[in-house]
Amino acid sequence: MNPWVMFILFASLGLGTTITFASSHWLMAWMGLEINTLAIIPLMAQQHHPRAVEATTKYFLTQAAAAALLLFATTSNAWLLGEWHIQQLSHPLAASVAMVSLGMKIGLAPTHLWLPEVLQGLDLTTGLILSTWQKLAPMALIYQLGPSVNATLMVAMGLASTLVGGWGGLNQTQLRKILAYSSIAHMGWMIMVLKYSPNLMILNLAIYVIMTSTVFMALKMISATSINTLSMSWIKAPTMVTIVMLTMLSLGGLPPLTGFMPKWMILQELAYQDLPTIATTMALAALLSLFFYLRLCYSMTLTCSPNMNINKTPWRLNIFTKTPLPLVAIISLVMLPITPMTMALLL
Repeated sequence: MNPWVMFILFASLGLGTTITFASSHWLMAWMGLEINTLAIIPLMAQQHHPRAVEATTKYFLTQAAAAALLLFATTSNAWLLGEWHIQQLSHPLAASVAMVSLGMKIGLAPTHLWLPEVLQGLDLTTGLILSTWQKLAPMALIYQLGPSVNATLMVAMGLASTLVGGWGGLNQTQLRKILAYSSIAHMGWMIMVLKYSPNLMILNLAIYVIMTSTVFMALKMISATSINTLSMSWIKAPTMVTIVMLTMLSLGGLPPLTGFMPKWMILQELAYQDLPTIATTMALAALLSLFFYLRLCYSMTLTCSPNMNINKTPWRLNIFTKTPLPLVAIISLVMLPITPMTMALLL
């Protein structure tokens, strides 16, 4: 792709998210979401591969439907109550419909079915943008919408997302689909705690973005998109495979690693809110996610694939070249000791 076209598309991605962040009017926020969607579509289809075009079409139709639903909800609120301000979406039906539409934007259950299929059709770089940057603008709107939405709806969507994200990833062999179900589960954790502690949602989102960026960049460097490819990468790049393995365990919430911090704090908050059944269910759903991450780690480190290694040779790998991978990998793995300080800042 032409560098100037690429520059315009990335600038539009940044502009759309910034407009949504800065807006207090629903039409401006909707406009930012649409600029975001239109900017990423050429990036998704740039491979000119039928699978990429199919994923782009699915993404466009889903995002267009979600945007239309959001516009319908906010217009209905303005028609009934005469209010366009984002934090004044006070009609219960309009707030619920807006929450469902924003949930469709980020892939929350039960409107999650598009995400694994779309992510599977993209290359790892565009998949990184879809899994991280594209979630920031809708999550900013959900953060502001939180006080207006029915708590039962948010708890139901959060619980369904964590369960779907856990069960859906169990039988997958493609890494991008596994990361898609991981995204669904993490979004569920964020939505679950939003009603009770919005600052915890921001913390969870930041840690999720850092961990997911680490995994995608490391997979990009070793050109791995399936479990079989990953299992043959140990000989080629043991350092990168170690980073992928530890970061996936962190995504699953294994205690010594950074990913345990937000899950621990969210479960603690749910216990404070006298919701022990929901907290227990969320913890069990996290074990489902941890199971398929452990399966990946087993494939990476404890098995020796009988297949021929037809991947790139080690001397053609540009390890740690022009990426922030070392920094984000450190943050993804060793930030658990600062949990008391984080809790003091959030409370």
